Amino acid sequence: MLTLTYEYKLIPDKQQISVIEQTLKVCRSVWNYALRERKDWLKSRKSPVNACSLEQEYIIPCDVPYPNYHNQAKALTKAKKTNELLKSVNAQVLQQVLRNLDRAFADMQSKKLGFPRFKNK
Repeated sequence: MLTLTYEYKLIPDKQQISVIEQTLKVCRSVWNYALRERKDWLKSRKSPVNACSLEQEYIIPCDVPYPNYHNQAKALTKAKKTNELLKSVNAQVLQQVLRNLDRAFADMQSKKLGFPRFKNK
């Protein structure tokens, strides 16, 4: 079977470049914030009950559920109401970032891949 594909080269102007860069910046910050939230939750569950570490650390209360996709998407909806940067990006794009992070954690556990990393420019 023959598959015909077309390839186009996009040449955005300066305004479009700035919009794309702003969208990527917000997506990167949502990924990093959600990953930090999950890492902090996991780290707070590793400390022993009868001892504390020598480092100063933030302990998340025991009744706080694991920050999965659904919990983080609800928090993202609340944050969009107050944060102007989050309002500037389409909601589905930010939800897809959280889905990708959730899939990265699932792959880490099932396929024995490495821990998801923070994103930088």
